Amino acid sequence: MTQNVSPPRDSAPKVPSAGEQPAWRAVLFRADVRTLSLLGVLAVLILIGGLTKPDQFLDTRNLQLVLTQASVIGVVTVGMTFVIISGGIDLSVGAIVALASVWATTVATQEYGFAGILFTAVLVGLGCGLVNGVLIAYGGMVPFIATLAMLASARGLALQITDGRTQIVTVDSVLDLGERDAYVLGIPPLVLVFAAVTVVGWLVLNRTTFGRRSVAVGGNAEAARLAGIDVRRQRLYLYLLSGLCCGIAAFLLIVLAGSGQNTNGNLYELDAIAAAIIGGTLLTGGRGTIVGSVLGVLIFTTITNIFALNNLQTDVQQIAKGAIIVAAVLVQRRTASTT
Repeated sequence: MTQNVSPPRDSAPKVPSAGEQPAWRAVLFRADVRTLSLLGVLAVLILIGGLTKPDQFLDTRNLQLVLTQASVIGVVTVGMTFVIISGGIDLSVGAIVALASVWATTVATQEYGFAGILFTAVLVGLGCGLVNGVLIAYGGMVPFIATLAMLASARGLALQITDGRTQIVTVDSVLDLGERDAYVLGIPPLVLVFAAVTVVGWLVLNRTTFGRRSVAVGGNAEAARLAGIDVRRQRLYLYLLSGLCCGIAAFLLIVLAGSGQNTNGNLYELDAIAAAIIGGTLLTGGRGTIVGSVLGVLIFTTITNIFALNNLQTDVQQIAKGAIIVAAVLVQRRTASTT
C-alpha cells in the first residue's frame, strides 16, 4: 500500500533574481523619478525667470507673491487630488470658491467679524461638497454631471447674492493677514496655511486608513467593496473634503483680494486638475501624490508669473499650459504601459 507523501517544504525564503525587484520598490522608484522630474522643471523655470527678469523675478517680494498666489489654488488642488485618486472628478471647485467668498463677505456676515467670515466660508464649502457627495455616492449620478450642475448653480447663486457687484471686506483682522506686518519670518500667513494643508493632506493620504481606502476605491471600486469598504460613504467623505478645501481657499482669497466677487475662482477647476495630472495623479484613479500636485501648482504659478513679468500674452500662456498637460498625460500613458 502506497502512501502519499507531500514534498518537503523549502525552508529557505525565495530570493528574487538579479533582474527582479519588489513591487513596492518599483512604485517608490517611479514616484521618486516623477518628483525629481517636477523639481527639475521647476528649477528650469526659475532659471528662465532669473535670466529674463533677474531684478524682478528674483526679488523677495515677487517670490512671496508667487507663493501667495499658489496658496489659494494649491489648497483647492489638495482636495482635488483626493477626488481624482478615488476615480472621481470635481468641476465645481472654482464655483464653490466664488460662492463661499461672496457668502462670507455679505454685510450681515461681516458683522460677526473674523470668525463669522471664516466659519461661513468653510460651512458653504462643506455644504456644496455634501450636495456633490450625496448626488454621486447615493444618487448614482456621474461625477462629471453632478459637479457640472453644481458649477452652474453655485455660479448663479454667487451672482444673485452680489448682484454683479464687488463686496468689500471691512473687517480689519481679516485684512491684516494680507499685510507684510503679519508675515512670519518673511513668510506670508497664506503660505503657512497652504503648507499646513499640504502636510495634513500628505499624512491623511499616506498614513491613514482613509487614504488607503481612497486609493483602493479609485483602483477598483468593486474589489474595495468586497474587501469591506463602504464605497458610497468613502466617496461622500471625499467630496466633503474637496468642499472643505474650497472653503479654506475662499477665505484665503478673501484675505488676498480684500473682497468677494462672483467671478472669484474662475477656471480653478482646470488649474487644479492640470496640477494634479502633471503631478502624477491618474485621471482613472488609484494613484497620486500630494507632493506631486503641489509641485504642479508651483510650476503653473511660476509660468504665470514669468509670462506676466515679460509682458507676454495670456493666450500664449494658456497654450504653454496646454502643452504641459498633454506632455504629462503622454508620460503617464507610457509609464502605465511599461508597468
